[in-house]
Amino acid sequence: MFCQNCGQSLQENAQFCSKCGAPTSKSEKRSDSSPTVDISINEQNAIWNPNAASNWSLIFTPAFGSYLHALNWRTLGEQDRASSAMVWFYFSLVMLVVYIFMGMFIADEKAANGAARGLAFLYLIIWYFSAGRSQAKYVKAKFGKDHPRRGWGKPLLIGVAAIIGYFILAVAVGATLGMMMI
Repeated sequence: MFCQNCGQSLQENAQFCSKCGAPTSKSEKRSDSSPTVDISINEQNAIWNPNAASNWSLIFTPAFGSYLHALNWRTLGEQDRASSAMVWFYFSLVMLVVYIFMGMFIADEKAANGAARGLAFLYLIIWYFSAGRSQAKYVKAKFGKDHPRRGWGKPLLIGVAAIIGYFILAVAVGATLGMMMI
């Protein structure tokens, strides 16, 4: 069997192309001899790999993963879970502000860095086990390994831009408050 979109050789039971993510034209028959059901899923139903989103959160903070998980939950039709993921996203943004203020209000620079890193790691672990891991389990149970996947180019570009912007903001706030204290 070959992908009708890109020509990639596929396993006989593949529902989606492993190269381009296009659905196969394969149909699945029910055992109760009812009509054939088309299992193809279009690109509008594509989601980001939840495990990869969680892993990228190690670099880009849980704000990155929770926002992508919220978009995934919306695509999957789970509005309550999408709302919960957005709460995690907003709380993650608040935590980023807390890290900046920790650096400004803890006198010892090493202690401030250590405290901020420790709190960030603790928050990452709490987010992952409370919210991040559940989507990976849900997707695995619903689709197995075959689900339509979205590309990572745009989210990673936005993540890099956001982290650069965050560091610029942190330096600007620190410099402004430093000048005010003189």
